[in-house]
Amino acid sequence: MNRLSDNQVFVVGSGLVGSVLALRLIQRGFHVEVIESREDMRTHPMSAGRSINLALSHRGIAALERVGLANDILKHAVQMSGRMIHGLDGSLQLQPYSFRSGEHINSISRRTLNVMLMSAFEKLGGKINFSTRLTNFDPSKRRFTFLDSTMKEQLKENVIVIATDGANSAARKSMLDHSASLRMNYAQKFQPYGYKELTIPPGAAGEFLVERNALHIWPRGHFMMIALPNPDATFTVTLFLPFKGPDSFENLTDPHQVELFFKKYFPDAVPLITDLKTEFFQNPTGHLNSVKCSPWHYQDQLLLMGDAAHAIIPFYGQGMNCGFEDVVVFDNLIDKIQNVEDLFAEFEKQRKINADAISDLAEDNFEEMRDKVADPVFQRKRKLEGMLEEKYPEYYSKYAMVTFRPDISYYDAMVRGRRQDDFLISYCSNKLDFSSAELDDVFHSLQSL
Repeated sequence: MNRLSDNQVFVVGSGLVGSVLALRLIQRGFHVEVIESREDMRTHPMSAGRSINLALSHRGIAALERVGLANDILKHAVQMSGRMIHGLDGSLQLQPYSFRSGEHINSISRRTLNVMLMSAFEKLGGKINFSTRLTNFDPSKRRFTFLDSTMKEQLKENVIVIATDGANSAARKSMLDHSASLRMNYAQKFQPYGYKELTIPPGAAGEFLVERNALHIWPRGHFMMIALPNPDATFTVTLFLPFKGPDSFENLTDPHQVELFFKKYFPDAVPLITDLKTEFFQNPTGHLNSVKCSPWHYQDQLLLMGDAAHAIIPFYGQGMNCGFEDVVVFDNLIDKIQNVEDLFAEFEKQRKINADAISDLAEDNFEEMRDKVADPVFQRKRKLEGMLEEKYPEYYSKYAMVTFRPDISYYDAMVRGRRQDDFLISYCSNKLDFSSAELDDVFHSLQSL
């Protein structure tokens, strides 16, 4: 029997999921090293415009608790209790995420979180091989080829690789090179939208210029802008805009056009984003894509995890949380399944259906955030859900099941949540207000779905 504990394990990718995984494995006493193609972010700055803030919620926190870092990391986060909707007329509306105590999401810097995880791994004696990349996987010889910073090839045979190297995974590409023998399926979907990162700086006295404990959204139908708070009173702003069309990146080619566009669609944000024109043209335009593939593993040699297996677009705030949950599930399975190939197979069986579900939900939520949050029927639905949560704490909306109930799988949350949404949207279409007496009927109808 080939046990994980009998092998040298290489984690490819020192990003968020890879760092949590490597940390948990070394805590368990496994022989683990990390391979990272980039330079050390602690000594080299991240590329400008590539640090979209992360929304850390219960599933992700469970992984951080598993490695003993949740409390320390949450000290660097800002709580967000709901969505602050910015109307075109300058109006503001807070849509709470929950009416139950302790249910909020946390805005945290990707860099801060990643640095803390890598440093914790190294503190336990772990080694991260920076500027080293996986270049080839030969399953017939059980051999992996790595190229280090000196351009020297390192051949590793009879080792185990767990690849957490992101949406553009080199490990997944190596598997695809053998797709005929591995019978590998792969699908990549690009959204017709790109994103641009901007900044709202602090006020003159170092204060937050808009509500600090909210995720700010400027929904504009077919596009939107969001802003997440940072502990230093800045906000990381992200504009999501089509690549082509009347209101699109292709038509914002000079500073004057950018200024007119923002004054038209985001007038209340113009005085806040003080370096708008500079940042708009200096920061790159990112793209949005999702990845689905299968299988995620090959025998007992290679396993994909995190975005390498299931990249999703960032509109449910669950990409990182889903990857972190991968680590929790894998950690639980290690105690139950000794044989590595069986361990990998069971991990994939449990996680793929859920990764596909949250990917589909993220696409649904993109439409909701840019359009439906400003719709009167949707707003009445959210009001009704809030009333239900206050009177019946056991009621959870689709969003709440995904975000605050790690005991409910993504797949089950999707199935039940969609049934609830269909019922509530239909119910609210012809209702302008709700009496307390009606809540009982609505709740019992939802329970029977």
